[in-house]
Amino acid sequence: MLPVIGQLLVLQDRDRRLLRLRAELADVPLQRKRLQDRAAQTAAAHEEAKVHGRQVESDRKKLELEVKTKEEFIRKIETQQGATKSNDEYKRDTHQIATTHGEISALEDQELVLMEEADVAAKELAVAAGIAATQKADTDRQLGDLATREDSLLKQASVLAVEREELASKVDEQVRGRYDRLLKTKGDNVVVGVANVTCGGCHMKVPQQLFVAAKAQTEIISCSSCGRMLYYTRDMEG
Repeated sequence: MLPVIGQLLVLQDRDRRLLRLRAELADVPLQRKRLQDRAAQTAAAHEEAKVHGRQVESDRKKLELEVKTKEEFIRKIETQQGATKSNDEYKRDTHQIATTHGEISALEDQELVLMEEADVAAKELAVAAGIAATQKADTDRQLGDLATREDSLLKQASVLAVEREELASKVDEQVRGRYDRLLKTKGDNVVVGVANVTCGGCHMKVPQQLFVAAKAQTEIISCSSCGRMLYYTRDMEG
């Protein structure tokens, strides 16, 4: 194997590792957002349960106030009725009192329904609060783990990038330029074996003369189909 091919294979290994690290780093913000969205959903459900509970209690208090208002109205009518001298007015007041008692009864029935609804809402709120608290704790823990992981990846990538540059600096400048151009278009599979007269990158058959030249290991040979750099070792005999 040509020494420069050996250098490129080591460089390619570092580039592969760097690309994997950078891909993981690029996914960190997405993971963070997914965790935050999940926590936000349970927090929103908790808040919705609180709002619902407050609304039910507000509605119940309005009914309670309305009942008190009608009871005060009845007391006023009864006081007025005690002073009336007209039989028609007395009957009218009696009818008004009966009607208002009926209205109060209907309001109290509604209030009972709301009290039952308030009990259900309180239970739902307790469940939602528990879920939200658990989710927040889990999210905080996972976000912490993710931050630690991100920091580790950044450090690894930084160290590897320095190592990569040191390795790259030892490769012939012209060859390195060729390699870097292929790295941009072919990804992390630039220097490939040519086993069974087949390119290890595009898997196309290599012309016999190129295969022979690759076996000779006297110069860098490129695949005629994809342009990747080819290398050959004896274990590639098929």
